[in-house]
Amino acid sequence: MKNIILTLVFILLVSTLLACDTCKKYNNNDLQIIKASITHDATIASTIWEIHVKGQAGKTTPAPVGKLHGAPVLGYVFPTTLQPTDVGFSYTEGIVALALTSHPDFDDTPLWDENSDLIYDNDGIIWHPHWVILYKDERVEGGLSVKQFKKTDPTVKLPPTNPGMPMYMDSPGFQVVTNKSSIKVIIPDYRIQNKTDFKFDAVSAYMQVNTEIKDKPMLGVYKVYSVLSKDLSLPYTVKSK
Repeated sequence: MKNIILTLVFILLVSTLLACDTCKKYNNNDLQIIKASITHDATIASTIWEIHVKGQAGKTTPAPVGKLHGAPVLGYVFPTTLQPTDVGFSYTEGIVALALTSHPDFDDTPLWDENSDLIYDNDGIIWHPHWVILYKDERVEGGLSVKQFKKTDPTVKLPPTNPGMPMYMDSPGFQVVTNKSSIKVIIPDYRIQNKTDFKFDAVSAYMQVNTEIKDKPMLGVYKVYSVLSKDLSLPYTVKSK
């Protein structure tokens, strides 16, 4: 884990010097993180994950491109020291992260109706959470991607709420709430194997879907807008309420 984090630190520092044209238009105060916290509340047996930004959290959402290939994704991301098995994956190398995302061109939460219109496949733009495994990937400018696997690999285990893609991704259905500078989500303890002693960081990023180019990841990070710790050292700890 330590070697993976050190490698990702280098990649993220380099990526701050790079930018794609599409990425630039989303680089505003709504994606500039000023503080973050994860608080354990024993009275409700849950952890409260929260990010604060300079602007209005969640106000900036991606402009649709009208197709899946090249679809933009914005995310507020909590990289953690949790293990893949803590959130329902089989063990694999990489960093377990909770990504709060918005993407208007597709819906990858087939079990959940985030906009409450009784249609389950039309609300990708509504901010929603994913568990993902992040892995270093020099094929994209941001140096990271969601880790993929072969569909035929019998050793891969995903939570039953996964969206059916060949990536270490889950759509757990936790409600995401935005309010002024804050975006937060509440996670029941049992959904993370009752772990409350892990460390974390907070990142905002631009990601993009690829379904056509063989030498690019299916979901890559193309721009990192903000890293709370500055060096992705995951220095923050869960506090008790």
